[in-house]
Amino acid sequence: MTGRRRTPLVALALAMTGCGAGGNAPSNLPLQFVRDVAMPGPPLRYDYQDVDGDARRLYIAHLGANDVDVVDLDALEPAGTVADVADAHGVRLAPDLHRVFATATGTDEVVSIDTGSSRIVGRARTGRFPDGVGYDPANHLVAVSNNDDGSETVLDASTVRPLRTVRLGREVGNVTYDPSAGAMLTAVRPPDELVAFDPASGAVSGRIRLPGCDGAHGVYLDAPSRRAFVACERNARLAVVDLEGRRQLAVEGVGSDPDVLAFDAGLGRLYVAAESGVVTAFAVDGQGVRKLGEGRLAAKAHTVAVDPRTHRVFFPLENLNGHPVLRVMRP
Repeated sequence: MTGRRRTPLVALALAMTGCGAGGNAPSNLPLQFVRDVAMPGPPLRYDYQDVDGDARRLYIAHLGANDVDVVDLDALEPAGTVADVADAHGVRLAPDLHRVFATATGTDEVVSIDTGSSRIVGRARTGRFPDGVGYDPANHLVAVSNNDDGSETVLDASTVRPLRTVRLGREVGNVTYDPSAGAMLTAVRPPDELVAFDPASGAVSGRIRLPGCDGAHGVYLDAPSRRAFVACERNARLAVVDLEGRRQLAVEGVGSDPDVLAFDAGLGRLYVAAESGVVTAFAVDGQGVRKLGEGRLAAKAHTVAVDPRTHRVFFPLENLNGHPVLRVMRP
């Protein structure tokens, strides 16, 4: 486990009134407050997260601290810090390889982290402003979204060796793997599209236009239902996409400047977290997508993750009374 010297964790008083101070969620948001977990490091920006449900670990990109924080999902306490990840943005677990891949936007790199030791075991150059990360377990390939280049860097997950660059547009957002199609799905703009490409060859296999979506960025795939969800950061919308029919099904309203999406497959709930601090919850089932509630959770509550076992929902908050915390909620 690597790490720089940290200031001692500060015990936080958890007043049960007012969500911004560590209390209940807004009454129109279908979540209840569990606790605020004191986190290491300075009160600076967080970004993407990923959950290892089997090993019971949560990995959080602590962008402002240049590291990746590790949280014990059962004890609900910090379990380690991986330092030297400059401007950490994206994180993606490769459980079969016991690795986590994180983008270091400050150095235009992707780093490979061993989950057993929480040490960096490899680095590779990417394009400009590497952001989201996708993992293809069938071929052991990693795709990194180069936001400013409009491209994807594809790497060998075992060796972290760059294999190819796939150019898709002017800008790309997040990327995720579609196991049914054996393809990576990426938000691309302009125009706003959801693009599928084969990470093994780099061939583009489909482009789905997203009318009514301005600023396609965050992406989540519900593989069993063959639906994808795209956060539209410039006009506060969520695009719902039918992958089999290759068409957009609906556009839903969300909080201003939506960023990260998380899905609870067991409950059929989709959460959309926005830079404005507004969180929107949707029910997703065979009938479609239905908004359950929406409310302002806390300042800059723009990143969300879900534990599939306990259904707890996690919101890293960069500055609560001068300290970073992990806000834990439950349905």
